[in-house]
Amino acid sequence: MMTKKYLLCYPVLLIGLLLWAEGTAYSQESPTLSKGQKIYVPAYSHIYTGNRQIPSFLTVTLSIRNTDIFHAIEIVSVDYHDTKGALIKRYLPSPVFLKALESVRYVVDYDDKAGGSGANFIVEWRSESLVNPPIMETIMIGSRSSFTSRGQAIRTAD
Repeated sequence: MMTKKYLLCYPVLLIGLLLWAEGTAYSQESPTLSKGQKIYVPAYSHIYTGNRQIPSFLTVTLSIRNTDIFHAIEIVSVDYHDTKGALIKRYLPSPVFLKALESVRYVVDYDDKAGGSGANFIVEWRSESLVNPPIMETIMIGSRSSFTSRGQAIRTAD
């Protein structure tokens, strides 16, 4: 039979757990707003399988998603680089505007093997207002595998 002493401990424990959970798992930080960034997005035109390092070729799709619900953003440049960092292709002859919540994609075909296993996109975007930064990710799909990579900000707007 439980004593009154133990019964009094349960409410205290419950309150402590709720306060701890609110401070960790249930809290959300405010998003960091920005007026622009350069983003590094990993891409893989092929990956290697097995001990013999046989390449598996992949189609790469770069997805850029404006996550701001009120403001447009301007995509200034989308540049595709190979494993050694050399520029392979500039995708934008002029800037592209994405309205609130709009998305755009750029594709590296399955047959395009120039990028290699260490390829990447450098994407520059900007906005006149402070906005939620866009999500940029690549989706790689091949006959043997598929996976995604998320972009990483490497520079903020000046």
